[in-house]
This record gives sequence, structure tokens and C-alpha cells, in this order.
Amino acid sequence: MNVLRLAIQKSGRLTDESLELMRECGIEFNKATGKLKSPAYNFPLEFLFLRDDDIPEYVADGVADVGIIGENVLAEEQHKIKDTVTIVERLGFSRCRLSIAVPKTFHYDDVQNLRGVRIATSFPTILGNFLREKGIQAEIHEISGSVEIAPSIGLAEAICDIVSSGSTLLSNGLVEVETIFKSEAVLIGRKLDAEKQHVLDDLCFRIQSVNRAKNNKYIILNARTENIAAITSLLPGIKSPTVTPLAETGWCAVHSVVRENQFWDIIEKLKAAGAEGILVIPIEKMIL
Repeated sequence: MNVLRLAIQKSGRLTDESLELMRECGIEFNKATGKLKSPAYNFPLEFLFLRDDDIPEYVADGVADVGIIGENVLAEEQHKIKDTVTIVERLGFSRCRLSIAVPKTFHYDDVQNLRGVRIATSFPTILGNFLREKGIQAEIHEISGSVEIAPSIGLAEAICDIVSSGSTLLSNGLVEVETIFKSEAVLIGRKLDAEKQHVLDDLCFRIQSVNRAKNNKYIILNARTENIAAITSLLPGIKSPTVTPLAETGWCAVHSVVRENQFWDIIEKLKAAGAEGILVIPIEKMIL
């Protein structure tokens, strides 16, 4: 079977989470410091460790078959790779946003205040697209790294940069005023032959199973038989909740799967409906 070549950022915020995802998918490998290639031991996969900005072009050129990058990197490099590379799977981690920020002393009401302003950024393509859509003429000053210091040294009046918590902006006297792009880690790929596509489909199946498990919780609760109908109406489960009688007459155990972001919304409703002894259990893998 042909080996699928997966490009991953060699160092940075995506690296650890990308590799952890592969481990959660049951893929065994050894990433030694300084190595640019590493084969998987139990899956037809080879890791290539590259600069994240280079990954889209390496995939487009066929050096790598697939890659894990931030969606913002793909959007920034799209003019170079055209339609040869697409998003195969959204991975759900490393979420961030690309935002415009200005000094606290800058008068800002809306995007019209950016007319004629110098904006420093490492993402000129995304920023340029945003400004054109808004009909704003501004000067884009492309720099790499330490974008947030540009206003304080007189290089620009505003910046456009990746924001996670916003603490870096605050520490540099900047205020976030416009979010222009939202990003997360994505698996990108190009057209593959049938054999490699089969390997990629298997990898995506594993990723989906892991991510479903992260987004859902398995819950078990006890309830009196007369309360079961009300309780199960709150718990859709994968198809429907599982209800089994307990040794004590008139009581049942209810098993179900609930989305993480829904659980806290329904917990009080479950208790009000008569649920007792509620257990919430992590799910390791979830296959539909």
C-alpha cells in the first residue's frame, strides 16, 4: 500500500495538537528533535515536518499528499495554489481569529476610520480582500513577526494579526476593533490516486471518530419508571436513549449520549424531571 505523506508544522502552536490527534487516532510514531521526516509504525503514513507557510505549496506540488495547517494560512496562500488544494476535514482545535487592532488613543467608530491608514500585517492577502470588500483604501505594510509593536515604533497606525486571548494586544496598548477572519486547524489535501485516497479516507474516519467523542459525553442516570417518558424526551441519544430496569422495582437506568455544549442546558431539566445519580463519562471514540 502506498504511504500517505502528511505535512505538519515543525514547531509552533499547531504541532503538539496535531501530533496528539494522530496519537488519539491510534497512530504510533516517534518524533525525534530535528528530524524532518518520521514514519508511522502501524499505519501507512509518513510525517513531514515543515514551516506552516510552506505546507499549502508542498501539498499543491505533490511533495506532501495532505497537511495540517491553520485555515488562515490556507486563505493567505490561496492565490498561489489556486484550486489544487482543498479542505478535507475541519479538526476543531487551534481556533483563533484574524483581527484589526488600533492603539487605545486611535478614534475608531467603524471601518471607515481605516481610510488612508497604514496597517501592518503578516496576512496581506486576507486583509486586502477584506478592505476591498468594504471599499476601504488603506496602505498595507507587510511584516513578519512582532506585528503588535508596529504602532509603537511608528511603522503603522494599526495592525492586523492573529488573536487568541487578546492579552498580547492589551500588553501593547492595542484594542481589537474588527474581526476579519475566523480560523481553526484544517486537514488539507489534493487529488490522490485510489490507493492513497483509501488511506486518507481511513485517516479521516479515525479523526471523525475521535472528534465526535470529544464533543459528546456518555451519561447514565437513575429514575422512577413513571418519570422515564419525561426524561427520555430530553435525551435524544444517538438514536434514542437506552432504558433498562434496575433490581429495585419501579426504577430504571437511562443511558444516553449528549453533546458537550448541550449538557449544561438540560441538566437542571433532567433533575426537575426526576433524574437521580447522574454520571457523566468521557467517550474515547465514537463511531456512527
